[in-house]
Amino acid sequence: MMRTPDDHGKVELTKFHSPAAISAEPDPAPSNTLGIRSIMFEVDDIEDTVARLSPHGAELIGEIAQYEDIYLLCYVRGPQGIIVALAEQLR
Repeated sequence: MMRTPDDHGKVELTKFHSPAAISAEPDPAPSNTLGIRSIMFEVDDIEDTVARLSPHGAELIGEIAQYEDIYLLCYVRGPQGIIVALAEQLR
């Protein structure tokens, strides 16, 4: 269980050991497939975070994009096909 920095929320990360996982069809499933397929985290340095995730099997989907003058955003797909969105607030 992880708490958010403001202590107002929690995220539970789980891994099932038994029974064996069933992969989504098609593999990898598109981001708009029914079910929970993505989660977003705010990070301090998006480029550094992507670089640190890559050796663990994460692949950048598309590119890091800027949303107005507010955020840098990107999506990475982890080794199990889960999409993680990253956001860096521009200051």
